[in-house]
Amino acid sequence: MLISQTAEYALRAVVCLATNADTPMTTRELSTITKAPLNYLSKVLQGLSRAGIVRSQRGLNGGFKIEKSVKDGLSLLEIIEAVSPMPTIDKCPLNLESHGNSLCPLHKRLNKSIEMVKKEFRETTVLDLLKENAGAIPLCEDT
Repeated sequence: MLISQTAEYALRAVVCLATNADTPMTTRELSTITKAPLNYLSKVLQGLSRAGIVRSQRGLNGGFKIEKSVKDGLSLLEIIEAVSPMPTIDKCPLNLESHGNSLCPLHKRLNKSIEMVKKEFRETTVLDLLKENAGAIPLCEDT
C-alpha cells in the first residue's frame, strides 16, 4: 500500500467531515460511514485533533467537526503527515559504509517516486476531491 492504513482512515474521516461541515459527527457515525474500525478511528481522530485539522465537541450534540476550513486549501498531504508521515530516503537503508551519504541509483529512484507522490498529495486538496463529480462522495458511503 502506498500510504499507511492510519493515513487512509484519516483521509476518509476528514473527507466525510468536510461533506458534513456544519454537523458534528460521533466517532461511531464516522466509523460506520467510512468503514474504519471504531477504536482505531478514535486514535486517528485524536491525531487529527492534535494537528488542528478536526475539533471535538463534548455534550449532547457533540462529536467531531472539521476545524481547518476546507476552503483554505487543506491538502491531502497535511492530513497524511498529521497521522502517519510518509518516509523519505535520505541515507542508505542498508547502512552500507561504501555508500556514505550518497544513495545508490535504486534508492535515488525510490526516493524520487516518494517525492512525486508527496507532491501530488500536497497539490490535491479536500475541496478538489469534493468538487470532482465522480457520482459518489469520495472515501465514504453516501450520507
